[in-house]
Amino acid sequence: MRREVATLAGGCFWCTEAIFQRLKGVTSVESGYAGGNLPADKKNPSYEQVSTGSTGHAEAIQITFDPSIITYEKLLEIFFATHDPTTVNRQGNDVGTQYRSVIFYHDNKQKEIAERVKQNVEESDMYHDPIVTSIEPFEAFYKAENYHQNYYNENVTKNPYCNMVIDPKVKKLLKEFSKNVKDEYHT
Repeated sequence: MRREVATLAGGCFWCTEAIFQRLKGVTSVESGYAGGNLPADKKNPSYEQVSTGSTGHAEAIQITFDPSIITYEKLLEIFFATHDPTTVNRQGNDVGTQYRSVIFYHDNKQKEIAERVKQNVEESDMYHDPIVTSIEPFEAFYKAENYHQNYYNENVTKNPYCNMVIDPKVKKLLKEFSKNVKDEYHT
């Protein structure tokens, strides 16, 4: 089985993690931080640091997937359909640079696919406002603290945020991309 990696930021990583965990061909999803800068004496940003907006990192996910089951292009189509790529530094009530929309490409092939998919979304009637998602070279990914991993699955009945914010995104995924969803997530 081949494995490839995609790194995406589309607002709160609890939301994006929940979406991409449910896809056929996705073998793992980690929540973390990408696209920022740290002082030389710091190795990994903390949630507290990233939340201030001072490090420049975005809440991101790193997806490991089998491209023979789900393509990078399909991942990006789902990415654009399950968050708002038209708002700068914001997803719903989550505001700040850490919530920006970014595709971090790992190679030129991913960059070309990202540019093409973004162009297709811009030319479609999916959104009325311009797409602000940036396409940036991948530099580093820092895994978030353990309590952020698998957050939705472990907190769906404990945290109202899961019901109010994440559930509608999961329901949209199940409705619009049902053939790409793992069998255990169909109800």
